[in-house]
Amino acid sequence: MPAHVAFLVLLSALMHAGWNVLVKHSRDGQLDTVSFALMGSAIAVLWLPWVPLPDAASAPWMAVSLLVHVAYFISLIEAYRHADFSVAYPLMRGMAPVWVCGLAWLAGERLSGQQGLGILLVAVGIVLPAWLGAVWRSGSPRGMVFGLINALIIALYTWLDGMGVRQAGTAIGYTCWMFFFNSWGILAYIVWRRGGPTVLSHARMHWRISIAAALMSIGAYGIVLWAMTQAPIPAIAALREVSVVFAALMGSRWLHESMGRSRLMGAMLVGVGVMLIKMVDT
Repeated sequence: MPAHVAFLVLLSALMHAGWNVLVKHSRDGQLDTVSFALMGSAIAVLWLPWVPLPDAASAPWMAVSLLVHVAYFISLIEAYRHADFSVAYPLMRGMAPVWVCGLAWLAGERLSGQQGLGILLVAVGIVLPAWLGAVWRSGSPRGMVFGLINALIIALYTWLDGMGVRQAGTAIGYTCWMFFFNSWGILAYIVWRRGGPTVLSHARMHWRISIAAALMSIGAYGIVLWAMTQAPIPAIAALREVSVVFAALMGSRWLHESMGRSRLMGAMLVGVGVMLIKMVDT
């Protein structure tokens, strides 16, 4: 993995942690999630006339990914509703690279032993803080189930989009069209659950924070999609999950959450895993 690709993926991880911290402090996860998605579609519209059109071969991958993203938003909301953020987020993001590795293996993509070990260490380092800490006190098996389901969903759309962007011939074009369509499914679901007037009223009142979250979300995922055209999908997926370490640091600094020994141990494992991934010449 070239150094500039690794740097940009880490920047993507930082942005991903940033918009998830905003979601964490949301008073209404459903309405804020759909507001962020709607703003992402609005921003994507501004870019569509200026970006290349993805190749038609990527359309089936994008279509399936969009359906999977609806499931992602729904399970994300449910996981945060039934489990603490410090439990659900590491579980979802930490298990996802392991699932991605399995999906990529089924698709014929191979990793070296060193790279596979790096992915494993990143996953363990991400999950470890939750496993040693709040997971035993959360008292919410349902939240854990939704977290595991969402990890599989994350792995599935990561793999689908990785394959799709390789067919598209343009990472930025694929990203913009993905974000343009991405809000429609979750919008239909939330309107059905909460009503159109409620959704529109909330979006008007919180448009500033929605812009910030949407820009970070688009930037984070756009970088990842581009990176998947430059390096193996499992390695990119694992490196991106350093966002959990960034999220822990942000929580400690701005949300006054304790880092704790388990989080420090997890951060060290993630660091070693990232170095192993980076050291492999792919």
